[in-house]
Amino acid sequence: MKIIYFDCHAGISGDMTVGALLDLGVPLEHLCSELARLALQPDSFSLSTSHTERQQMPAFKFDVELHDHHSHRHYADIDAMIAASALSAAVRERARRIFRRLAEAEALVHGVAIEKVHFHEVGALDSIVDIVGTAICLDYLGVEAIYASALPLGSGFVNTAHGRLPVPAPATAELLKGLPVHGDCGPGERVTPTGAAILAALAGGFGKQPEMLLERIGCGAGSRDFSDCPNILRAFLGRSPEAGRQSERVIVAETNIDDSTPQALGYVMERLLELGALDVFFTPIQMKKNRPGVMLSFLCREEQLDALARVTLAETSAIGLRHYPADRIVLERRIVQLPTELGPVRFKQVFDCAGKMLRAVPEYEDCRRIALERGLACRDVIQLAQCAGVTGS
Repeated sequence: MKIIYFDCHAGISGDMTVGALLDLGVPLEHLCSELARLALQPDSFSLSTSHTERQQMPAFKFDVELHDHHSHRHYADIDAMIAASALSAAVRERARRIFRRLAEAEALVHGVAIEKVHFHEVGALDSIVDIVGTAICLDYLGVEAIYASALPLGSGFVNTAHGRLPVPAPATAELLKGLPVHGDCGPGERVTPTGAAILAALAGGFGKQPEMLLERIGCGAGSRDFSDCPNILRAFLGRSPEAGRQSERVIVAETNIDDSTPQALGYVMERLLELGALDVFFTPIQMKKNRPGVMLSFLCREEQLDALARVTLAETSAIGLRHYPADRIVLERRIVQLPTELGPVRFKQVFDCAGKMLRAVPEYEDCRRIALERGLACRDVIQLAQCAGVTGS
């Protein structure tokens, strides 16, 4: 399993995150071509990278040059744009999850419904690039699990579209709830709303670096220089130390429901998956008074339980939720892109404990896209891709 650990000793922002991921080997050309799948104005921005130093430590600097300065966007517009894009399902899901966390924080801070959230800096083009770019890079690297160190709070003030605000800014502080933070740093904004949202939405754990077989280290440079430490974000990329099969602890949460509509149940499944649930499923059950019902179950990591439980209880008629820890065994998985006679297709490769590949399954979203583009039956595209997956493995 591919693991990434973000060392946030100096803090984290969107551009630092993309810079660190590019330094791990993601080609800038790939990032540009994938971002072109968004419905943004042509030539509305350009991307560049450079090698720099922060307190004599080398780092990769990622910059977004804006040619379209339309900086006011609503959350609903951003979410719809990502959902309708030709990006892969995994990239769309991660990017939408990050923006959802941002919107929830902004809605709470400003006391408005999430649909009414009106972004300024966060909704600006460069932040869209940072967030979607992060999801693109993680997908390219095949990252399955994300961890991070505790986050520095910073101090002082920052100028925003809402005026001069204390550090951390209100939305950032809201996003940091439930995450480990510390004050062992100098003044300045150390964690931006975008950086906080990325970790709040995607990180499966915080604290010490997890055990891994370290492969590469990427360093993303921040825009400012701090006197107390180099302003860089380090990303450690590696694999789970036990090849193939891995045991991990998860939480199983369940609730029995007999008076929620199918629409409500479908919606809560989408929301739970967007917020990072490992799996969500329904089981038909027989309840009291001979009523047919459904048991809603989801798997998650321990630190995700409270947030997912709140969504379940808010979006369904359930008045309680039971949960218990469970150990699960998972096989190593990798996402690779292979050539086929219909064009490149991403495959999920599954390996046994000895490192032998058991199967390679074409990604449905890629097959669906090709079927629509070429006017073919999706089942035929899947069959042709499956043959390529076997020979290309």
